[in-house]
Amino acid sequence: MAEIIFDYQACLLACARGDHRALHRLYEHDSSRLLGVALRIVRDRALAEDIVHDAFIKVWHGAHGFDPSRGSARGWVFSVTRHLALNSVRNTGRDIALGDTHEQLAAPAEHVEFEARSAQIHTCLAQLDPPRRQCILHAYVDGYSHSEIAQKLGTPLGTVKAWIKRSLAALRECMA
Repeated sequence: MAEIIFDYQACLLACARGDHRALHRLYEHDSSRLLGVALRIVRDRALAEDIVHDAFIKVWHGAHGFDPSRGSARGWVFSVTRHLALNSVRNTGRDIALGDTHEQLAAPAEHVEFEARSAQIHTCLAQLDPPRRQCILHAYVDGYSHSEIAQKLGTPLGTVKAWIKRSLAALRECMA
């Protein structure tokens, strides 16, 4: 039996027309993947669930603004969730209580460390071959499964799994 490919663009167009069933189909198809993306960023399940809820509201209200010339519909949906999660992490960092001097000094130091680690991961990712980097980004940023990555890249599933495994090892070594 042939696998049916989910049409994100048609779903967003239907959402823009006010079709609640389209939003429900999108939720049924991707809510667990979107939760995975949010959870990896915020590391708190309840907060990640709230972010996914907010993302679907934003998708519903913003579907009319989706522009296919700027990227894929699936990418747009995932980026809405990712941006909400990243904003949540940034906002949480601003809410740090400034009770004593130690806390006041620790917060900027942690921010500097986070920025340094962020720059380091970008450097390490840049050292990977482009197809392997794409596999990592699709898996850990977009929330794709290994089989979805294989289909998207037109690469055998075993190859994708091996690339991800080796790339994660290379990233761990680079980050150490």
